[in-house]
Amino acid sequence: MAGMIDRRQALALGAAAIATPAVARGPRDPFLWGAATAGHQVEGNNINADIWLLEQMKPTLFAEPSGDACDSLHRWDEDVAIVEALGLTAYRFSVEWARIEPAEGQFSQAFLDHYARIVDRCRASGLAPVVTFNHFTTPRWFAARGGWEAPDAPMLFARYCDRVARAMAHGISHALTFNEPNLSIGGPWSRFQPSAKMRATTQAMIAAAAKASGSDRFSLLNGGDPTPMIPGVLRAHRLGRAAIKAVRGDLPVGLSLAISDDVSIGGDTLLAAKRRASYEPFFEAGRDDDFVGVQTYERTYLGADGPADAPKSTERRADGKPYEPGAIGGSVRYAHKATGKPILVTENGIDASDDRDRARFIPDAVAAVEAARRDGVPVLGYIHWSLLDNFEWFSGYKPRYGLVAVDRATFKRTVKPSAHVFGAIARAGGTKR
Repeated sequence: MAGMIDRRQALALGAAAIATPAVARGPRDPFLWGAATAGHQVEGNNINADIWLLEQMKPTLFAEPSGDACDSLHRWDEDVAIVEALGLTAYRFSVEWARIEPAEGQFSQAFLDHYARIVDRCRASGLAPVVTFNHFTTPRWFAARGGWEAPDAPMLFARYCDRVARAMAHGISHALTFNEPNLSIGGPWSRFQPSAKMRATTQAMIAAAAKASGSDRFSLLNGGDPTPMIPGVLRAHRLGRAAIKAVRGDLPVGLSLAISDDVSIGGDTLLAAKRRASYEPFFEAGRDDDFVGVQTYERTYLGADGPADAPKSTERRADGKPYEPGAIGGSVRYAHKATGKPILVTENGIDASDDRDRARFIPDAVAAVEAARRDGVPVLGYIHWSLLDNFEWFSGYKPRYGLVAVDRATFKRTVKPSAHVFGAIARAGGTKR
């Protein structure tokens, strides 16, 4: 059964992992075994962020506001201690632009110091800090002035990247400029299309946010038509990478992409079209990157007439959803073949209210990554989404992706059995299948 854990217990468990020969880590394996979080989803009260404002609007698409989230703004040390105690070797987290630059041109040294402390704490604990500079959210002022459509948006992002890099690049293991900037353009290839009501609610929500901001616009990548925003994002990635590299040239920099394991079942033309639109522009923007971050949650089937259901022979979970942990193997193979670059699995996981599903999923997914490595794909690490049950955007707190449960009233962390399954794999250096 799941065990309750507090800060002191986590530290004790971590010490035991180091001191006990039976579970001690061997020589440091450069392969990263990690868990991930994102600032807005776990920190709480990110009031200067664009998404925070949209959560408060009427109407809104959000099932509930993020509120205190997991209170990781104050409990981050406990979260790092849990990652350490489990025997993992990496912690991926994001820095929040809206906290660091709450008003245009006004930078918070206090929050730069805050995130630098997390980096330093990870290093002191033997964890590789994998840091995302932009995980979906932007400051409200940025959205209200045109977001990524504004001509100077890439320069503003590069300025922000420079400030962050100067504060903490010395300790970062791997830097990601963006988290899944291609996610918003995957709609045409999905079986799940927004209804007319959802589209109308989106427009009304964004219009209300613009009015509340005293602007005639409120532009964000995951709201509205992403087409005019993509050129700005691609340029922002290139300029952001250059800004980071100017501070520390040997720091590996990339960006994470949402890449499903796309399978053609008679839809070769559609498959090629999806890859041209959803992936290739981002691969091109990252041609000078050090690695590609791959995030996979599903296998997508493409038929001659469009997206198709999974074949009847596909294994199913109790809720009827396909059980396809091997999808991550197909994604990393494709990303490496398309780019020639090393791959870092920056997110992979499963929404499971029954933790037994997650405990079964993790070894199977890791085995798929290991098979790709045996076939010559250079995979740098496997980072599971997510460390905590957290705020999952439009869906609120209902989805359960976490290795650790969080009590919504007390913020008590409860380590799930699946977390120990993952920790045992990390300590052993893989599944050995």
